Amino acid sequence: MSKIATGEQAEKLVLEYALDASPEKVWRAISIPAFRERWLPGAELADAEPVSTTAGEEASYRIREPEPPFLESIVTFQVRSDTAGGTILRVVHGLADKRLASRPPAANSNTWLMRAA
Repeated sequence: MSKIATGEQAEKLVLEYALDASPEKVWRAISIPAFRERWLPGAELADAEPVSTTAGEEASYRIREPEPPFLESIVTFQVRSDTAGGTILRVVHGLADKRLASRPPAANSNTWLMRAA
């Protein structure tokens, strides 16, 4: 299950997943680099720079695009248990690049995700 949030976090992509694994297992998969590499092989998050961590609950990583304009973003994983003994994994991906702060708003009222031509 996934969904994209709107409103309060319009400039961020927010996805939520209901997982059958325990919160502890999901936490290990996102917080230990060797496990993250197995879960996301070859992905930018495999060698991501840690930004902040609240053990067992939330981990944020800074990533940089591999190609120009090399934009930076922050990906945050939030882990919480669900009522069935599984886990709700929330992934919040937002651009953190300071170069974007000076961009004018999009003509079509969208944020950085879609701009009018």
